[in-house]
Amino acid sequence: MLPKTKDRAVADLATAGLDTVAIRVPAHPLARAILRAFGRPVVAPSANLSGHVSPTTAAHVQSDLAGRIDLIVDGGAVVVGVESTIVGCFDEPMLLRPGGVPRGEIERVLGRALVQPLEDADNETSQPLAPGMLASHYAPRTPVRLRAQRIEAGEALLAFGPAAVPGTDSATAVMNLSAQGDLNEAAANLFGYLRALDAKGARAIAVMPVPDHGLGEAINDRLRRAAMGRK
Repeated sequence: MLPKTKDRAVADLATAGLDTVAIRVPAHPLARAILRAFGRPVVAPSANLSGHVSPTTAAHVQSDLAGRIDLIVDGGAVVVGVESTIVGCFDEPMLLRPGGVPRGEIERVLGRALVQPLEDADNETSQPLAPGMLASHYAPRTPVRLRAQRIEAGEALLAFGPAAVPGTDSATAVMNLSAQGDLNEAAANLFGYLRALDAKGARAIAVMPVPDHGLGEAINDRLRRAAMGRK
């Protein structure tokens, strides 16, 4: 994410009124082919309803946006699962949103640590610096309970790793982000599994602890915001 210049040719609508412009070069061959054919940058919002669980398949997009859009270009299910990492290129490089490229990989390239944005106690009403920074975001309709050590009556379980927690056998539904404890696999499964458990009619979705290193930082960021509930 870069500061706008005074002679910018980017419409304010494309930047949500912010003084910055986020630049992304996609890796997906289909997205790159569209950009080559168009010959210009493309401005686009996320393919989901604001605040809701992000889509990871064309079917998720259809579910969220049926009747609101004219066309879906289906490039297959996502590989990484969580959204892009957003780095603010300011006086100090700032990690605005952890994502598919872990913090450590970026810091190794930069040769310095990424600073953190100051937490805003009222960030539900103030303008966020980047997408996905609202306290409540990526949220299913079913309440999410984090760091679950046991499963309560009527809850579904979003598990991680080979270990079980008490009450698992009585859970409304169980999905394991990665039975092997692989954070890459967990990130790829995160949003699809949240959507699937959201459809089970459980009282809540209990989430087992996920390590906070590597891609775990992005996974836990999304889970914390999901646990704040829909606004």
